[in-house]
Amino acid sequence: MLTISQDLIDQILAHARQDHPDEACGVIAGPAGSDLPTRFIPMVNAARSPTFYEFDSADLLKLYRELDANDEDPVVIYHSHTATEAYPSRTDVAYASEPFAHYVLISTRETGNQEGPYEFRSYRIVEGVITEEEIEIT
Repeated sequence: MLTISQDLIDQILAHARQDHPDEACGVIAGPAGSDLPTRFIPMVNAARSPTFYEFDSADLLKLYRELDANDEDPVVIYHSHTATEAYPSRTDVAYASEPFAHYVLISTRETGNQEGPYEFRSYRIVEGVITEEEIEIT
């Protein structure tokens, strides 16, 4: 189960709406070993695509160095889907390399960058197997 604050959900949603129609992406870090997302880190979608996201390799290296220096883990890895449901694509599964991370997807397909309904779902993706998990909002 993913336990996450409403504030962090709001930040992910704001990022997804801001970047729409391109996919938004980022990480929420937390203390190492805690499984508690606390620090929101929006990233740039280097692909600048409405159907695909990619972290810039230099940004990713900088992120992992910062996580190591702060004794943090990437607790949540998130991205948006702009035209489809909040479910991992084959590409999302292929790039899922953090077995302990929660992979959060938010869909802005219904409202784009406007206020309104959105889908927010969380998954574990380990060795190509997708398992949806419950979300507890604090």
